[in-house]
Parts: sequence; C-alpha cells; structure tokens
Amino acid sequence: MQRVLVVDDDQTVSDVVCRYLEHAGYHVDHVGDGAAALVAVARDAPHLVVLDLMLPEVDGLEVCRRLRARPDGVPIIMLTALGDEADRLVGLALGADDYVTKPFSPRELVLRVGSVLRRAGASAQHRAEVLADGDLVVETGSRVARLGTTPLALTLREFDLLCHLMRHPARAFTREELLEEVWGWSFGDHATVTVHVRRLREKIEADPAKPARIVTVWGVGYRYERQGPADA
Repeated sequence: MQRVLVVDDDQTVSDVVCRYLEHAGYHVDHVGDGAAALVAVARDAPHLVVLDLMLPEVDGLEVCRRLRARPDGVPIIMLTALGDEADRLVGLALGADDYVTKPFSPRELVLRVGSVLRRAGASAQHRAEVLADGDLVVETGSRVARLGTTPLALTLREFDLLCHLMRHPARAFTREELLEEVWGWSFGDHATVTVHVRRLREKIEADPAKPARIVTVWGVGYRYERQGPADA
C-alpha cells in the first residue's frame, strides 16, 4: 500500500483529504506543521507528500526546499490559495511535482496523486539506458545526470523532462504535449512546463539566457538541440 503524507494545519481540509485518499486505497498519515512534516518524511519515507504552503513552524516552501535536498526525491503536490501564483511558481521552481489550488475538489486531488505516483513508478521502471550529448550524460537506470564531471541535482520532473527531450532531439514539443507526456496530465497550467524548462536551463546550459540545448520554438514550445555527435 502506498503511503501518502498530508501536511496541512486546517483540520477540516485535512480530514476531507485524508478520508478521500484512504477511500482510494492509500495509507495516509497527517501532520499539521512544517517541522513535523520533515520529521515524518525522514522517519516514514512516504511515497508522496501533499503539502500546504501556509504552515506554522516551517512554511511549505521551506519544507519543499528541504525535501528537494534529500536524495530520495519524494514527489510533492502543493496545496495553494487561489491568489498565490507567485508562491506556486516558487514551489514549482523548487521542484514540486504538481499543485492544486484551494478551494479544490478532493476527487481531483486524488486523481493528481494517482497521476504523480504512476509517473514516478514508470520512471523508476524505465529500462536502463545512457543518454549522452557531448559533456552531458544521463544514466536513466541510476537516475544520475552529469555535466562533464559535475553531478547535476535534478528533481524527479526535471530528470524526466530532460530524458524526454534528449530522447527526441530536433523535435518541437508544445507545452501541452510535454504536460501529457512527461507529467501524465491531460490538463494543467502550462507555467509548470515553463518553470521546469527554466530550471533545467540553469543547470545544463553554459548561458541560460541564451540556451543552446533547450531552445524556444516561438509559437510552439521547446526543442532539444544536440551539442555533440550523434554517437556521443
């Protein structure tokens, strides 16, 4: 049984969320503040964290930041208020895998939890291969990426997005296509893709302001351009 940790200090919201997730077959734990969330993740190793941003003790963004510093890459779904677009984008930039805006449908949250967990499982089971482009090397089996001799600290989604683009060089993808093929969503905010592309560029491009690998295709989306020979 997959374990989900719900982090929310609103007892009414957390009761509903926990009930729906339990009904969907998940083992659910709940804590009400950020400090307790960090302890629970370290102790129980949940498969996914549902994380409210407005928390006592340690706020949700700081919890997200600290979880992303861990090597296990636990998936995170953020709960954000309707008007908190800036915090939502920061959370995505920190490596959150998805978000749901309050007020939300508990059924939608359960669907998103399932989607994120399926994607994480599919990534873990993908056949081992080495994707290489010049000094950029990605080993899918061990989920290790290196630029030259420097290991890259990539989140779950950043790693999956990079692999997808490297597997299809010279092909232009729309943001909608990337949402569906990398995130497994048939709906969602295109800003999710934009933020993850920006973060990837900061990690793999010599000059993120003038990207050479992940280039923008105006009016379409993004395309990966190889920098090394095809048999690198």
